[in-house]
Amino acid sequence: MTDNAAEEASDILIKHWQDGTTLDALPEAVSPSNFASAYDTQRHVERLTTKPLFGWKIAATSTAGQHHINVSRPLAGRILQERVTRLGELVPLGPNRMQVAELEFVFRMGRTLELRAMPYEIREVMDAVDGIFLGVEVPDSRFTDFTRVGAAQLIADNAAADRFVLGPEVTSDWRSTDLPKHVVNGWTGDGTAEKDIVRAGSGAAVLGDPRLAMTWLANELSDHAVPLAKGQYVTTGTCIIPIPVKPGTKVTGDYGDFGMIRVQFVE
Repeated sequence: MTDNAAEEASDILIKHWQDGTTLDALPEAVSPSNFASAYDTQRHVERLTTKPLFGWKIAATSTAGQHHINVSRPLAGRILQERVTRLGELVPLGPNRMQVAELEFVFRMGRTLELRAMPYEIREVMDAVDGIFLGVEVPDSRFTDFTRVGAAQLIADNAAADRFVLGPEVTSDWRSTDLPKHVVNGWTGDGTAEKDIVRAGSGAAVLGDPRLAMTWLANELSDHAVPLAKGQYVTTGTCIIPIPVKPGTKVTGDYGDFGMIRVQFVE
């Protein structure tokens, strides 16, 4: 796949993202045939920003999540600064069609993991992390039926990235916490009304352990010649079954002694 083809494919996806429209699939002439060309297409989304890359999202980190988008592995996508909502601000849904909120563990890189041939181990990756945060991801896809296009086109589509809310930093001793067993609860409204939606999950939903998801990302990026850089944030995948939202919905995420995050969605 030539760089011109990758850029053309990115142009198509970006236009649909900006217009709030969808497409069935990328034209065959510019559709990525493998993961390398898919990530090459994806990187062109950074033309939309003049700011440093905020970080990364990991999609499909659970079996249920993989079945939902019909893939057999996780996918990495870029988070742009302009798509991040500050905690306490209203979260605009705009033309988002998925309309779900995902409660996630978010890691901040304290130093860069440089490219190398040998895979990173979990200890090395977590030694490079300098903080953990609560977060809410609001994904979306530019494909009309994202279950039919396959992993390569979904990667090109920025792994269904759309909006993200960075929550509070965890101040308790998270390094000694058993993250797979750490319970995460989420609900709409106050969680008690009949119409409210209540979800329960844990870190085990994220590839069995959010730290394993971090390690997967470091190696996925290194394999495709992209370092995981100091200062970037990584949201590692939903701990709960995603919560359906619409304009006006209020969502609360309760991470126990890690704290809470509250967001409200608008049109």
